[in-house]
Amino acid sequence: MTGKIKTGRRGDEETRRKGFRMSILNLNSGAFKSQVANRKSQMQAGFSILELMIAMFILIILLSVALPAYQRTVQHAKETVLKENLWQMRRAIDQYGSDKGKLPQSLDDLVTSKYLHEKPIDPITEKREWNEVMGEDNTSPDGGQGLVNVKSLAEGTDSDGNTYDSDAY
Repeated sequence: MTGKIKTGRRGDEETRRKGFRMSILNLNSGAFKSQVANRKSQMQAGFSILELMIAMFILIILLSVALPAYQRTVQHAKETVLKENLWQMRRAIDQYGSDKGKLPQSLDDLVTSKYLHEKPIDPITEKREWNEVMGEDNTSPDGGQGLVNVKSLAEGTDSDGNTYDSDAY
């Protein structure tokens, strides 16, 4: 046992501590940080083509469900506005006939006499044109012709299967 120092467990423990301290110092060094940053940037460079395809597929499914529902809602809203516009014009025709003792000759008469603020827009055709139905004026003592009804000039059918110019409107 001459010349040799027996370290035992304590010596091994000190060596481990020194090695741990060195590894901590290496962790704080710029070289190690740049290696970690390079690995992170390689891992987070972007989405894979598979991830993008899955996201696009989910979007297509959502749009295929939402778009027809949106279109039905818009069409139903247009039909509701059309019914309301026709009702208001027919009400104005009746009021004009009651007040003046004769039916108006056109929708323009209702506008100039202030029974309507303006000629409404047909929401289906998106124009201010209407089918003005003329008929016998029973309220007038002269018994002439007058505007008895208003209908839409839109072609086609509504969501209930009625044509836009039918009596259902």
